[in-house]
Amino acid sequence: MLEIKVPQRYLNLDGVTAKVGEYIAPLAQQVLIVTSPSAWKATRDQVENSLQEQGIGFQLSFLSGPCSENAVNAIAQQASLYSAQLILGIGGGRVMDAAKAAGEKLQQLPVINLPTIAATCAAWSPISVIYNDHGGQIGPLTLQRLPVWVLVDSQVIAQSDSRYLQAGIVDALAKWYEFQPYLRQGDQGLSLLLKAQPARLALDTFISQGQQAVKDNQNAEVTPALRQVIDAVIALAGLANSMRDEIPRVGIAHAIHNSMTHIEELHHWLHGEKVGFGLAVQALLESDHAQTREELLPLLKIFGSPLSLSYQGSVPSANLGQQIAQRIHIAPSVVARLPFPLDQDRIASAIETTLNQYRPH
Repeated sequence: MLEIKVPQRYLNLDGVTAKVGEYIAPLAQQVLIVTSPSAWKATRDQVENSLQEQGIGFQLSFLSGPCSENAVNAIAQQASLYSAQLILGIGGGRVMDAAKAAGEKLQQLPVINLPTIAATCAAWSPISVIYNDHGGQIGPLTLQRLPVWVLVDSQVIAQSDSRYLQAGIVDALAKWYEFQPYLRQGDQGLSLLLKAQPARLALDTFISQGQQAVKDNQNAEVTPALRQVIDAVIALAGLANSMRDEIPRVGIAHAIHNSMTHIEELHHWLHGEKVGFGLAVQALLESDHAQTREELLPLLKIFGSPLSLSYQGSVPSANLGQQIAQRIHIAPSVVARLPFPLDQDRIASAIETTLNQYRPH
């Protein structure tokens, strides 16, 4: 079995925010906008003017917390009561996921996603990640219909804090390093081989253009480097997530991330920052493959990924490594496809070793 799910169309066009109504008009005359206060502040004037020009009515739904089942149900209910013909997501990853999930609940109501940061591939991804009301990850919601448009405006993203772009780079480069152990073990599944191609292209883009893109973002300047890196974060990483088969594979760094979302003192970390820490731990678990560590750790440092749980003012408790490890449950059938053992004690030891190696002095 091979399944490939992608958005109907992806467009990275400077200034597309001011033209969003032109993309909605052929599909709907009444839309629900799912957004956050900060994202709406950054786009409000352009979006309102464009919708008014096209005679499109709208209501706003502000997502103030995580993309939880309760939040998605509330968005879906508001869209239904308003008789919305389309959902427009404007914001970061949790907004993108909430918009997609609400559209799914409403019999695949059309969704257009307009990301205002490039911190994940959520605008594209064929799943919505669902959290509990406290921010702990529950699991993915598989989508039957992806957005009809993913509209990317580098001019808007260039205005965002470069911390988001750095986190997005790390989240995207993680794909390549999470796929590699399965490939080294001889996994020749077509979906995995296909996933690896955009993942490698994304990594090469970050190596050649990533540092320049971050500098350009810090200067709020739209450049070819920034556009290429944004496309790698959203489109290439999204494409790598778009293929699957019947064989379950787990990204180790993302599994560590998923557990970390349940640790309250780490809630202020971005998704890609948790994934970056997970990659550092994965590099230790791959103790027999020194090349991975030699390649990966410098990249994590270049893009500001946390190698210590004291990052951003966190004060980790003494047994935090064990707490994280206890929530990681990977099926034996998956572990058997990896070239290294993966029991909870070994994961906890790798987390503690990472903490000790990079603990601030």
